[in-house]
Amino acid sequence: MLDSLKKMFVGSEEEYEPVANADRKPDIIRTKSAALYEKAKNYFPGGVNSPVRAFKSVHGTPLFIQKGDGCFVWDADGNQFIDFCCSWGPLILGHNNVEIRTKVTATIQDGMSFGAPTALENELAELILKNNSIIQKIRFVSSGTEAVMSAIRLARGYTKREKIIKFEGCYHGHVDSLLVKAGSGLVTFGETSSAGVPRGFAEETIVVPLNDRKAVEEAFKQFKGQIAALIIEGVPANNGLLLQDPDYIQFLRTISTKNKSLLIFDEVITGFRLGFEGAAKYYDVRPDIVTYGKIIGGGMPVGAYGASAEIMSNVSPDGAVYQAGTLSGNPVAMAAGIAQLTQLLKSNFYRDLNNKTTEFAESIQRFATARNYKFKVFSVGSIFWFAFTEKEKIQTADDIDPSSMEKFKIVHRELLNRGIYLGPSGYEVGFISAAHSKVDLERAKRAIFESLDVAFRTARPADESS
Repeated sequence: MLDSLKKMFVGSEEEYEPVANADRKPDIIRTKSAALYEKAKNYFPGGVNSPVRAFKSVHGTPLFIQKGDGCFVWDADGNQFIDFCCSWGPLILGHNNVEIRTKVTATIQDGMSFGAPTALENELAELILKNNSIIQKIRFVSSGTEAVMSAIRLARGYTKREKIIKFEGCYHGHVDSLLVKAGSGLVTFGETSSAGVPRGFAEETIVVPLNDRKAVEEAFKQFKGQIAALIIEGVPANNGLLLQDPDYIQFLRTISTKNKSLLIFDEVITGFRLGFEGAAKYYDVRPDIVTYGKIIGGGMPVGAYGASAEIMSNVSPDGAVYQAGTLSGNPVAMAAGIAQLTQLLKSNFYRDLNNKTTEFAESIQRFATARNYKFKVFSVGSIFWFAFTEKEKIQTADDIDPSSMEKFKIVHRELLNRGIYLGPSGYEVGFISAAHSKVDLERAKRAIFESLDVAFRTARPADESS
């Protein structure tokens, strides 16, 4: 029995005793991080430059990261962690990759910004376009939000229409017209989800539920001839990992074409992560416009949007859709992107990375199933997500039980205390990089097994008490 358990959870090469009623670990020392956070509150709203970093959804104060190398990060107190946040996805090769660092270091010897064209822009664009059959021309920007904002403007300019369809549960950056949530009803104008967004902006955005064909059909019927574009994350991954069925994605392509509206894939997370051609290739669907970000900068701030040559001809200076950026195509970001994407094109890179992730996710799921825990691991490519549920599918935001986040808080704390770093929210996905070795992943699995044992023993609902 012991041998079979070893093989079930970790395989025959890495052997250790199966987890049994793990105890809580004492909290790691966060003295320096806590002091830096208190100081940061004097400078930044909430002490951070992006809200999720504030650790409001989990225990304790934020970790202030001092360095990263491979799959590891170290905080200001010297604590070492196996990192599954990977700077929210772009570090597909891990931290401090030698080839990226070398390319960037060589580039900055000649200057860091010019506000003028450089050969590096051509090199990165050629690298992308030669290996991506989805788009024909590209425009570099400085963030994923900027890429989406530009794509929406391009769609409106190209179609001469103003309304946009987005899905509840999808996040597209802090663009005013997309920072909206659904109202009451099957098809609704968006309601602003942030102060400072004018009501008029939200009224140009129609919000419909994910995985609901009737709602999409009704939206196109109700606003016939008014919809410029329908936008969806390549795989919705900002509010859990909401894996959509391939036939549903194909339906979105078909109905957009039928109504002469553009289909926009927001691939800021999935682009170059699921594969070099992202979710478009994964679903075998050709969107009209694609937005990219994060990963094409190799860790540097960058974004991009691309489409057919015809659609992109509408962008200034060729066309009437104005979009500009002083630091667009920044040489340092372009250099990092060239070094990263070149490595992603190596033979079997994605096969090996995705297989590694599948084995990791399936091993954790086998453990949870053997324990009869209400817990599922969802994964696609090298992205994974932990959900405290019995559901076999979670495809909409409403499928997620908010009370389940109490268990995530416990797991997050236990994992930190065991040297494992996940993003500080149960709605955020995790990422595996090429730098995560088998040994690193086995260590992480053991920590996850122990943390799940603690969580299900500590936060056991009434219906599980028996």
